[in-house]
Amino acid sequence: MITLAAVLHVIIAIIPLYVAMIAAYLSIKWWKLFTPDQCAGINKFVANFSIPLLSFQVISSNNPYKMNLKLVSADFLQKLLAFIILAVIAKIKSKGSLSWVITGLSLSTLPNTLILGIPLIKAMYGDEAGVLLAQIVVLQSLIWYNLLLILFEIDATEESINSASPSEVTGEPENSQGPEAIDGDKEEGRIKNQWKRNIRIILLTVGKKLIRNPNTHATMAGLIWASIHFRWEVKLPKVIHDSISLLSDGGLGMAMFSLGLFMASQARVIACGTKKAVLAMAMKFLAGPFLMALPSIALGLRGTLLKVAIVQAALPQGIVPFVFAKEYNLHPDILSTGVIFGLLIAVPIGLAYYFLLGL
Repeated sequence: MITLAAVLHVIIAIIPLYVAMIAAYLSIKWWKLFTPDQCAGINKFVANFSIPLLSFQVISSNNPYKMNLKLVSADFLQKLLAFIILAVIAKIKSKGSLSWVITGLSLSTLPNTLILGIPLIKAMYGDEAGVLLAQIVVLQSLIWYNLLLILFEIDATEESINSASPSEVTGEPENSQGPEAIDGDKEEGRIKNQWKRNIRIILLTVGKKLIRNPNTHATMAGLIWASIHFRWEVKLPKVIHDSISLLSDGGLGMAMFSLGLFMASQARVIACGTKKAVLAMAMKFLAGPFLMALPSIALGLRGTLLKVAIVQAALPQGIVPFVFAKEYNLHPDILSTGVIFGLLIAVPIGLAYYFLLGL
C-alpha cells in the first residue's frame, strides 16, 4: 500500500523542475535577461549536449542482458500502434502533415519517467518496479527519441522541398510550353521521376543530419558501453564518468529552464489554447494507458507487471519531446502545455490508476 510519505517524496521530486521553469519565466518577463537568440541557444545546448549525455548515462546504466522482454515488447507495440492510428487519422482528415503525427506520438506515448515516474512507481509497487520502468526509459532513449529526430528531420526536409520550385528540386528546367504541350504518359513519367528524386533527397538529407546529431552517437555509445560493462564488469575511468555526469545531471533542469523561457515568450500560459490543451491531456492520460493495456494483455502481462505497464503510460508527457519540438519549431506550444499541466496533475492521476487497478 502506498504511503503518504512516499507521495510526499514524489511531490518533492517535482518541485525543483518548477523552480527551474519559474526562474526562467521570471528572467524574461521581469528581468529581461535573455534575447530570443540567447533563448534559442540555451535550447540548442540542451538538445545537443545535456539530452545526449543524459541518454548515454541512462542507457549505459541498464543491464541489456536482463531486460523483461514482455514489458519492453508491450511498450514497443503501444508506440507502434499509436503511430499507425495517428497516421491514419492524419490521412483521413487530410492534414497531410507529419507534424501532427509527431506531436500526437509525443503526447500519448512518451512519458516523464526519470524525475517523476521512477519514484512514483517505486512508491506504488516497490524497487523491482523501478528497475522495470528503467528498462522502458532505456528503450525510449535508444529507439523512440531517435525515431522522433528522424520524423522531425523528414518533416523539415519535406517543407524545404515543397517550398522550392520543381526545377530547384529536380535540377531540370521547367517546361515553358505549359502542361497542354506535354504528352500524358510523359507527364506521368516525369511526376514519378520527380517523386523518386524527392524521396532520394529526403533520405540523403535526413541521413546526413542524423549522422551529425549528437543524440544518435550518444545512444549507440551508451548501448555499446552497457554491453561491455555488464558483460565484463569494466568501469568507466572516473574522470570520464564525472565529466559526463557534470553535464547530464542538469539536463532535465536545463530542459525545464528552456520550457520556462518559451512560456515567457508566449502571449499566455496555455500557449496552444484551452481546446488543444484538453485534447493533449486526454491523449496522455486516457489514450496512452488504453493503448498500453491492449498489447500488454495480449502478450500475457499479469499482476504487478501489468499494473506497472499501465501506470507508467499514465505518466505526464516527457520534457525531451518539447526540447526537440522547440529546436525544430514544430508545435512547441502544444507540447509545452502538455508538460506544464501534466506534471501538475500527474500525482492524482497516477494515484487514481493505482487504486483502480487495485480493485
